[in-house]
Amino acid sequence: MPKQEDIGGLMQKIILASASSRRRELLASLGLEFKVIPSRGEEVFDSNKTLEENIQSIALSKAKSVAAKVDEDCIVIGADTIVAVDGRILGKPKDMAEAGEMLRCLSDRAHFVYTGFALIRKSDNKVQAGYEKTLVDFRPLSKEMIDAYIQTGEPLDKAGAYGIQGIGAVFVKGIKGDYSNVVGLPLCRIATELEKFGINILGNTHRLI
Repeated sequence: MPKQEDIGGLMQKIILASASSRRRELLASLGLEFKVIPSRGEEVFDSNKTLEENIQSIALSKAKSVAAKVDEDCIVIGADTIVAVDGRILGKPKDMAEAGEMLRCLSDRAHFVYTGFALIRKSDNKVQAGYEKTLVDFRPLSKEMIDAYIQTGEPLDKAGAYGIQGIGAVFVKGIKGDYSNVVGLPLCRIATELEKFGINILGNTHRLI
């Protein structure tokens, strides 16, 4: 059964600042109890920042927007995922036509999936932020394959227009890095950052830091 972490006699509530069902499922797989409060923050890229700085900044903005809404002490987790190929950033496609264009761009080549993340503890505004990068290699995609995949509807709410955890897995020849990062939340990194707040996923000894 998922349990709420009891650290030093204090209940550390966790809030996921995302409406993504994939991130919710990933975080739940760690055995943590948490609440979901979707962030309404905008995903705006600053041309003066690097890609890595941007995704961390967006994740932090999402976490901050939710932290500002709650009065109770908690740890808020924000995240943002993008696909990048040859310097081009692919977010969620706005329609089926753009989804097809993205998939043609990814066909028979490798690309990177980045997820920026940020954790904020409400009690003292302690912040831990970073990003994870995974290399994903696609096989050649025919027009028929792309059209059939788009008709499933799966690409329309996914960065890069595909879901590696769904039907989109048939396009992937291989990956180098964290699989969960491609789905939307790098679990190893999140667990590591939670340890810095005193939450040890595997252990029974916890302390506030």
